[in-house]
Amino acid sequence: MRIINAVAPIRICDNGGWTDTWFAGWGKIFNIAVAPYAEVQIAVFARMDDKPHITIHAENYGDAYSPSGQAGWERHPLLEAAIARVGVAEETAVTITIFSQAPAGAGTGTSAAVTVALLAALDWLAGGRMSPREVAYAAHAVETEMLGQQCGIQDQLAAAYGGINLIDMFHYPQAVVTQLELPDALWWELERRLALVYLGRPHRSSAVHEMVIRGLENAGPDHPTLNKLRHTAEPAWQALATGDFAAMGTAMKHNTALQAELHEALVSPEARQVMAIAGAHGALGWKVNGAGGSGGSLTLLCGDNSAAKQTMLREIEQENVSFQTIPITLSRQGLRVWESS
Repeated sequence: MRIINAVAPIRICDNGGWTDTWFAGWGKIFNIAVAPYAEVQIAVFARMDDKPHITIHAENYGDAYSPSGQAGWERHPLLEAAIARVGVAEETAVTITIFSQAPAGAGTGTSAAVTVALLAALDWLAGGRMSPREVAYAAHAVETEMLGQQCGIQDQLAAAYGGINLIDMFHYPQAVVTQLELPDALWWELERRLALVYLGRPHRSSAVHEMVIRGLENAGPDHPTLNKLRHTAEPAWQALATGDFAAMGTAMKHNTALQAELHEALVSPEARQVMAIAGAHGALGWKVNGAGGSGGSLTLLCGDNSAAKQTMLREIEQENVSFQTIPITLSRQGLRVWESS
């Protein structure tokens, strides 16, 4: 038996989100890769008559099954499509276990991180031909081409590269990724100041998102708010490069205001509750992660007082029993794949 492992980070604080899409055409996105990671493990066996070809353990859903191999997707289309894209040799049986401590639908690119890790592990089994960048684009193709979903490029690239990224999408979906190198003390200070708050229910595509997308695609790449969103990535990047946390917080808040400008429902009442509490406790900024809408999560950038941060987080969780602080650490590394000895 062989054991192949892969992990990939999720991402937070995606300034410039919505501009990494086909209807934007071009854009600039800033994001930060963090743990908890999406984790994939593949146990590989010689195939026997009584052994299923492929067994999937989707741990977050408490679900284990063997796809029938018939046409169409069954219980977890994203996982099944990723497996179909790379394939598993007929003479091999695999048990694939997938897990993430980040809730699905948090707006932090968890599904993209899962897909990146799964494709990389399957590619390792097949001989390991793809670079992390190629894995990211294959993961994007799984969602857009194989499943026909609306999907930008930033989540997959963050999962593949890790770190703090400025993504310059010069022509959809092609992009240049530049990574910010910070001194250790500034990296640690950023990590101490950041917090991720889950709003208690998964973000799901909704009629609001579909309406916003229709409006954006009808207006084309020069939509006024898309143009404004494109210009929120570099201020966040420059603020961190100089250690200016106040400017970083301002960039985050400006991006969230622009999300509400696309449609007020993209910044939910629950998100506004958290933002109000954060502001009362001296937080410098907040960013509704991902596209926004009901559910999902926020990234908070706190001030320099650790006691104020902890008081703030306790008050947020007391405000609504569904609100949950998700512990995070910054991830200098992106996708990692290895085989257990």
